[in-house]
Amino acid sequence: MSTRTATLRRTTSETDISVVLDLDGTGVSTIATGLGFYDHMLGALAKHARFDLAVSCKGDLHIDDHHTVEDVAIAIGEAFGTAVGDKRGVRRFGSAYAPLDEALARAVVDLSGRPWTEVNLGLRREKIGDVATENLGHAMRSFAIAARMTLHVDVLKGENDHHRAEAAFKALALALRQAVARDGHGDVPSTKGVLT
Repeated sequence: MSTRTATLRRTTSETDISVVLDLDGTGVSTIATGLGFYDHMLGALAKHARFDLAVSCKGDLHIDDHHTVEDVAIAIGEAFGTAVGDKRGVRRFGSAYAPLDEALARAVVDLSGRPWTEVNLGLRREKIGDVATENLGHAMRSFAIAARMTLHVDVLKGENDHHRAEAAFKALALALRQAVARDGHGDVPSTKGVLT
């Protein structure tokens, strides 16, 4: 059985990022982006997707959180794309609901090779911890585009924005876990014969 791992380094004038990803892990993560709430969300993603994930980022947080959030998401998406490879033998599709107290989120993914995103978190606060709430949806979009997948995430209900955001990341994790699961066949799950 092939190893589905990736190691990636992404360095720009705004961020310096390293990512190590194992799609067949146990959910162990070490996340250090300089943004506590973002670390929390990425840790939840790794735990519930059962991905082993190590991320470190030195970003221009003296400006704001945008570059760090976006570039880390891009780097994880690129690592995901490398680790999943030609998608031979995976389920391809995944969907999941995740509740967190009063909040409920739904995520649907297709490892189609065609990047498309619809992300509706409905967050009302300006920030959660040290992260602008607009950047949480942007992180999901950036990840999906870099990973070349179709992604739909909707928070269906919830009053607490922390709960809404965390439910969304957990739903995404569960959907990804389904999509990358091996289905017992060795073919590419597409009538085209390729998923690129």
